[in-house]
Amino acid sequence: MEWTFGEYTLSDSQDKVVTETVYLLLQDTYWGVRRPREVIESMISHSLCFTLLKDKVQIGFGRAVTDYTVFTWLADIVIDERYRGQGLGKWMLGCMLEHPDIRDTHMVLQTRDAHKLYEKYGFTKNQALMSTQIDGL
Repeated sequence: MEWTFGEYTLSDSQDKVVTETVYLLLQDTYWGVRRPREVIESMISHSLCFTLLKDKVQIGFGRAVTDYTVFTWLADIVIDERYRGQGLGKWMLGCMLEHPDIRDTHMVLQTRDAHKLYEKYGFTKNQALMSTQIDGL
């Protein structure tokens, strides 16, 4: 699937993911900075990936780890710092939450600093899991 937002495109096609770009994007995050390229290659191949493009160049990434039936873990949602502050992350998250292959699953994610953002999409803190989750079932 593909979505457009002005001059930006979001795609769920594995063919659009540039592993090196994902590696570099994650180097600027507190959660992905220690991941070696080999781990990133493996996680991409085992996830439903979302690639954010501008002029066919990857500027963002997100992924869903899912069984496509009951459970989905949203992870690694990141935008190149040059494109932040334009609502792209919110738009991307909205597209991910509405993706027909996963929208009816129980969705969870973990964050240590973006609770207020995710609460706007129905996620709530779950102290027992030490994560944030939304119930799609």
